[in-house]
Amino acid sequence: MTMESTQTNGSPSVEQLSEMIEYQSGAIVSRTLLKAANGSTTLFAFDAGQDLSEHTTPNEALLIVIDGETLVSIRSVTHHLHVGDVITLPANQPHAVKAETQFKMLLVMMEPEEDAS
Repeated sequence: MTMESTQTNGSPSVEQLSEMIEYQSGAIVSRTLLKAANGSTTLFAFDAGQDLSEHTTPNEALLIVIDGETLVSIRSVTHHLHVGDVITLPANQPHAVKAETQFKMLLVMMEPEEDAS
């Protein structure tokens, strides 16, 4: 497991999540905070109007809004999310994200569990 963080004397530092990434005009910016064999945690900053078109992934994900407003579509059902809102993106289900305003999110992706049968 790796973590991107400013450290002092070998100890993790405390940072403000919303300040760990900046908006860029006309762009989507990402910063990986944690990466492990079973998943990752990535911070995103979307300029207003930017979007991730509909796609699927084999991973389940947790999307946490930390700034602004977004529209998240899952299986063609649209959800309007604000700061503090959380939504689960099911594995292998079509979903899309569109920034209504400048918008920051934390995306926690997890590899599916192996079927024990």
